[in-house]
Amino acid sequence: MKLIQTVKRRMGNEEKKATPGGGTGRDAPIAKGKAASSAGGVKAAGVKPTADGSFPNLPKLRETAPGERAELFRRKMEVCSVVFDFHNDSNQREKEAKRQTLLEIVEYVNNTRNCFNEALMQDVVNMVGANIFRALQTRNKDPLAFSDPEEEEPSLERAWPHLQIVYEFFLRFVVSNDVDPKIAKRFVDQNFMLKLLELFDSEDPRERDYLKTILHRIYGKFMALRSFIRRAIQHVFFKVIYECETQNGVGELLEILGSIINGFALPLKDEHKDFLIKALIPLHKVKSLACFYQQLSYCMAQYVEKDPRLAYDIITAMLRYWPVSITSKQVLFLNELEETLELTQPSEFHRMQHVLFRRLALCITCPHFQVAERTLFFWNNDYIVKLINQNRWDLFPIVISALYKNSKQHWNSAVHGLTFNVLKLLMEA
Repeated sequence: MKLIQTVKRRMGNEEKKATPGGGTGRDAPIAKGKAASSAGGVKAAGVKPTADGSFPNLPKLRETAPGERAELFRRKMEVCSVVFDFHNDSNQREKEAKRQTLLEIVEYVNNTRNCFNEALMQDVVNMVGANIFRALQTRNKDPLAFSDPEEEEPSLERAWPHLQIVYEFFLRFVVSNDVDPKIAKRFVDQNFMLKLLELFDSEDPRERDYLKTILHRIYGKFMALRSFIRRAIQHVFFKVIYECETQNGVGELLEILGSIINGFALPLKDEHKDFLIKALIPLHKVKSLACFYQQLSYCMAQYVEKDPRLAYDIITAMLRYWPVSITSKQVLFLNELEETLELTQPSEFHRMQHVLFRRLALCITCPHFQVAERTLFFWNNDYIVKLINQNRWDLFPIVISALYKNSKQHWNSAVHGLTFNVLKLLMEA
C-alpha cells in the first residue's frame, strides 16, 4: 500500500505543476511505432476503445470473485495498452481512467500471490511494450554551438503520468518471486532488451532512473541474458565513441556496469578485459565526458581493484587520449589519474613512469592555474609521493625543470606557493 500511496502522491504533485496542455512547450510530438491512430488522439495496440471512444469501464479487481480475477487482470492489461496523446487536452476523462486502472493493477500485483502465471506473461510484456516503446523526442542541436549538457534543462516526457506507473508495474513483474526467469525469458527476450536499451537515450531523467533499476534487476535475475546485455551495452558505447558522441543514458549504463564489474569472478575473463580496453577506456575521448565522468571513473577503479595490472593499460590509454586543448577535461583526467595511481602497484608504476611524468611536467607549467594546481596536489598524496621517491633518480630530472620554470614565470600566486612546497619536498626526499 505504501508503494501505491507514493505513486499517487507523486502523480498528484506533478499534475499540480503541469501546464494545461499536460507538459512543457519544449516537448516534441510523440511518434508511436506499430500503433494505429484513432479519433481524439487515442492510439491502440490490438485494443479498441468503446463505441463512443471512452475508456472501457471494468469492475474493480477486489470486488470480483477470486476465480475471475485472473481473466479480469488480463483484460485490464489489455485496455491499458491503449496509448493516449498527451500533446493535447482531449480524452482527459479516459486518461485519468487509464491512470486509475494502472494504479489498481500495481496494487493488485503487490497484494496477490501467484498473479504472474505463465499464461499472463505475454499480456504483461505486450502492455508494457505498447506503452514504453516509442520514438523518443529529440532536440535539433547545432553541432558547432557550444553548450554545457549539465546546465541544460531536461525535456520531460509529457506522458509520464502513465509511463511512471507502467514502469513501476514492470519493475514489480521483474522482481516478483512468482516470475520464473526460465519461463519469462521467452517473453523478455533479446529483442525486448534491445528496445529497452534504446530508451536510455530519453531526455527525462525520471525515465532513465526507472530503466536503470529495471535493467539491473533483469541482469541479476535472467542469467541467460547476462552476456547479451553486456554486448548490447558495449554496442551502445561503440555508437557513442565512434558515431554520435552523445547519448543521454551513458551515466546510468555505467552505474549498472559498476555493480556488474564488482561481481566479476577472479581471475578476470578475457572478454571482461576486452570490454574495458575496447568499450570503456575509449569513452575518455568523448566530448561529453563530464556528463558521466564519475561513473566511468568508478568502473576504472573497480577493474584495477580486481586486477592491479590493468592500471598500466588504463593510464597509458588516458595519456594517449589527453585533451591538450580542453583544460576542464584535463582536470577530470588528473582526478582519475590520482585515483588510479593510488591502486597501482610499484611494478606497474615503474613501467609507465617516464611517459606519465613527462605529461605531468607539461601540466605543472600549464598557464591555466587549475590544471597546474591540480597536478601539484599529487604531492599531497602519501602513496604517490612514496612511488615518486622510490624512483627519484629517474623522475626528479623530469619535474625539476618544470618546477623551476613555475617558480620564475607562473602568473598565479597559489601555483607559486604549491610549487615551492613541492620543491621543498623534493629537497627533503
